Amino acid sequence: MDLKLEVVVVPVSDVDRAKDFYVGRLGFRLDADFPIHDGYRIVQVTPPGSACSVIFGDGLTTAPAGSAQGLHLVVTDIEQAVGELTGRGVDVGGPFHDATGAFHHAGGARRVQGAAPGRPSYGTFASFADPDGNEWFLQEITVRAPGR
Repeated sequence: MDLKLEVVVVPVSDVDRAKDFYVGRLGFRLDADFPIHDGYRIVQVTPPGSACSVIFGDGLTTAPAGSAQGLHLVVTDIEQAVGELTGRGVDVGGPFHDATGAFHHAGGARRVQGAAPGRPSYGTFASFADPDGNEWFLQEITVRAPGR
């Protein structure tokens, strides 16, 4: 049985502001904007090249706005991605790597500025937040691990 991640719900406080950020700043594709009725609106956007979409809106989750943490977008060139997002007005932190050489710690613990030594696949990150503080990471993957 295949189980494919299709949608991630991101809690936001202002749907139009979030839509402007995800579509206008990040360059995500706008798939749908359904204002069903007062208090219930569904906006779906998809990152370029992704098979998984992001949904936000009104009446979709009880999670507090800004509480999504550790969302990852995979890129093949972290420096290029940071440059493009910064050029679009997104405040991006990084590139950085974890002092352990593995996946990054929560928050800024053990964070070392700059790409991972030798720039191994999976080892270099950058981060940004949407206007509500939902936390996103860019992760550089140039060669996928077997079976991925």
